[in-house]
Amino acid sequence: MTNKKAELIKQWQERQAAARRGGGKAAIARQHGRGKLTACERLDVLLDPGSFDEFGTLVEHRCQDFAMAEQRIPGDGVVTGLGQIYGRPVAVFSQDFTVFGGSLSHAHAQKICNIMDHATRTGVPVIGLNDSGGARIQEGVDSLGGYADIFLRNVLASGIVPQISMIMGPCAGGAVYSPAMTDFTFMVQGSSYMFVTGPEVVKAVTREEITADELGGAGVHTQTSGVADLAFDDDSQALLWLREFISMLPANNRSGTRILDQTIDPPDRLVEALDVLVPPDASSPYDIKQAIRAVADEGQFIELKPDHAANIVIGFGRVGGRTVGFVANQPLVMAGCLNVVASTKAARFVRFCDCFDIPLVTFVDVPGFLPGRDQEHGGIIRHGAKLLYAYAEATTAKVTVITRKAYGGAYDVMSSKHLRGDINYAWPTAEIAVMGEQGAVEIIFRKEDAKVQKQRAQEYRKAFINPFVAASRGYIDDIIRPADTRRRITRALAMLADKKVRTPQRKHGNIPL
Repeated sequence: MTNKKAELIKQWQERQAAARRGGGKAAIARQHGRGKLTACERLDVLLDPGSFDEFGTLVEHRCQDFAMAEQRIPGDGVVTGLGQIYGRPVAVFSQDFTVFGGSLSHAHAQKICNIMDHATRTGVPVIGLNDSGGARIQEGVDSLGGYADIFLRNVLASGIVPQISMIMGPCAGGAVYSPAMTDFTFMVQGSSYMFVTGPEVVKAVTREEITADELGGAGVHTQTSGVADLAFDDDSQALLWLREFISMLPANNRSGTRILDQTIDPPDRLVEALDVLVPPDASSPYDIKQAIRAVADEGQFIELKPDHAANIVIGFGRVGGRTVGFVANQPLVMAGCLNVVASTKAARFVRFCDCFDIPLVTFVDVPGFLPGRDQEHGGIIRHGAKLLYAYAEATTAKVTVITRKAYGGAYDVMSSKHLRGDINYAWPTAEIAVMGEQGAVEIIFRKEDAKVQKQRAQEYRKAFINPFVAASRGYIDDIIRPADTRRRITRALAMLADKKVRTPQRKHGNIPL
């Protein structure tokens, strides 16, 4: 071997070693001291052993200002590449907080864009592990341009491949908009936070003193804002859970959901507990999640945003081995009414499922839209229309089960036959009407005395508060025994497996954002 070749190999080995060291032992110790894994350690937990092929290992920034020319670390604060989760390929980037605080330079952004472009071309999910102090100030507009380049890739990949963000440290300023455009965002309690402007800026502008966790911690975004879907106790728990979650999703918008053949749950399993799930008293609450778990294979249900807008339930399960998206009104919370936040929460989930042709199973028990000045002033008309639009637009398989109340416009919105619901069932306890008997009588017979109104209420309930009128019109395909729900849904989804819908050509619709 010539001296020149030996020197080149030595340089390569030194740079590879420098990339593996990241910010060095002291920076790694500080990362561990915060209870956080390093960028590479996170990938070791997330991906199948030995499956990761790194791209851009030796990429360095090109900034010459503020003494940055003397501060170059191969990889430039982000690890990117391809790996596998349970044998399925994924594209990943993992920001390295030990290198320049994970700050985003132009080169750092290029690495992320390259891996996102590869994912879109080849049809594999993108997973981002975010842990960054934000834009690299020394690079000025080049850093800002890097963010915009990433945002564009988020938009171009949307609806083509699933995009998942796991926030594992700071995510502030312009950095927050990339996770906001991905399909799902998860956080880690105590070590991750997201906000557009930090506590110092808030204090300077509004004089309000607030901590980073109070402003944009995991609790804020999983409960109040709805920006995040779930939060986890630590890095390892989050990444191991993410392995299971990604296995539920299709690789892209062309592949369809995988059908698992190892489920031992009989498709025709009767669930007799569902026969008594709905209480005799129409005003009594019950937990709709019991119905979801009764239908799902082996009772497994991954709920998303459980602490935000809890009056509606969304999440994934499998039926007959196939991934389905569940949407359900929750009578335990606000009687299952639709409001601003519930409508938005469900609409985005419905649209995700439709993007990737994931069948939708909807359980309906909704007394209507939540009344009141706050809701009207908050735009319930527009936000409620989002959910209506999402269901009407969706061409994936849609199976609906009305368990109890389906009143007023909320009946229409919740995947009704009128919005191209494919198969719509009702339990015998279903109440499908413009409104409940008391409200109807107070409007129709408002001039009558209490005795007459009581009699009319009984007549109204007998005539309208049941599923039979809707069934006679063909708006309900069948009234089914609750215990038979799993079998009927499984068979319905099997029949709809090859569903095709032709829609008029257009650039895109204009959802009421």
